[in-house]
Amino acid sequence: MPTNLPQSPTLPFSLNSQLPLVGKTILVTRAAGQSSQFSQRLVEIGATVIQMPTLEIAPPSSWDALDNAIANLSDFQWLILTSSNAVNYFFERLIAQGQDIRALARVKIAVVGEKTAQSLKQRCLQADFIPPNFVADSLVENFPEELTGKKILFPRVENGGREVLVRELTAKGAKVIEVAAYQSCCPTTIPPSAELALQGGTVDIITFASSKTVRFFCQLAERIFAESSVASCLEGVCIASIGPQTSSDCISLIGHVDVEAEEYTLDGLTLAIVNWTRNS
Repeated sequence: MPTNLPQSPTLPFSLNSQLPLVGKTILVTRAAGQSSQFSQRLVEIGATVIQMPTLEIAPPSSWDALDNAIANLSDFQWLILTSSNAVNYFFERLIAQGQDIRALARVKIAVVGEKTAQSLKQRCLQADFIPPNFVADSLVENFPEELTGKKILFPRVENGGREVLVRELTAKGAKVIEVAAYQSCCPTTIPPSAELALQGGTVDIITFASSKTVRFFCQLAERIFAESSVASCLEGVCIASIGPQTSSDCISLIGHVDVEAEEYTLDGLTLAIVNWTRNS
């Protein structure tokens, strides 16, 4: 299977010596278990990092729809995967059903994002199509084949995902079968270090890597700030977003966004934070 994987921006080597984030305290809101590499990179260039996971990833409430799709993989022309979570849960279920990657021999795979492509590669597969921009909308705009009549399998988050991808694919004549592969929930607890930092106003930057992290962060932050609004309590805090849709949620729920990655990856977000710090 051919690949056209876009390259991530290379962070300048000089960042390591200059430590541009010295003195900055950054709150990272990625899912539990998915923030270590990003946090480590921020620490390497000088930041103090506080973890506040705002997502918990779990199996779907039922495997029935995904199991049925796996049993009928030969009916599909394309498999679309838009996150590492989708990759991991899909292939773990494929194996649990007694199959392996040979079941996808005649199915082409499209992915959104470099991390998703890397997760797929760890399963000994390369994507047939990766859109030039790391957003789902770009996948539809640049799809390499006529979509009319194509049957597409789309394993996705069980609730709260964006509907635009399915809507636009359907509008172009594809038949999209959506199946729940995992679910993402708001954690029930807040790390004491994060709660203390937010209450004490010692956080300089908060990073958001998805719309759901914004929404769930605000749910948790309402408990921290009690009767004060989240937006008013974060007026002086830099809000850093990985991309346009996440930024839209930041503006809607927090009232502002100060940093948006030019390339919608964690490396792109890191570079945007460094540039903002140098220019602020």
